[in-house]
This record gives sequence, structure tokens and C-alpha cells, in this order.
Amino acid sequence: MKKQLKYSPEVIEHAVRMVSEAGSQYEPQWAAITSIGDKIGCTPETLRR
Repeated sequence: MKKQLKYSPEVIEHAVRMVSEAGSQYEPQWAAITSIGDKIGCTPETLRR
């Protein structure tokens, strides 16, 4: 059985781009992931994958 994605590919692409661009503002990448995850409404673990 295939797992259904909760977020559209466009949302995922946008979130990844946001983390990449915010990387210089945050020391550990995890801090950027956590911040962006909060902004778009997903858990940091979801965004990390």
C-alpha cells in the first residue's frame, strides 16, 4: 500500500528552498528546519525527510 502525501510537491519544494536560503541565518541546520516547519505548519521531522 502506497502512503499518501499530506503536502503537495509544490509545498515541499518551497519548504526545502526556504530551509536552504535560511541556512546562513541559523547555525545548525536543524534550527532552520524547525523554524521553517513552524511557519508552514509541519513538524520538523517531516521537513527533515
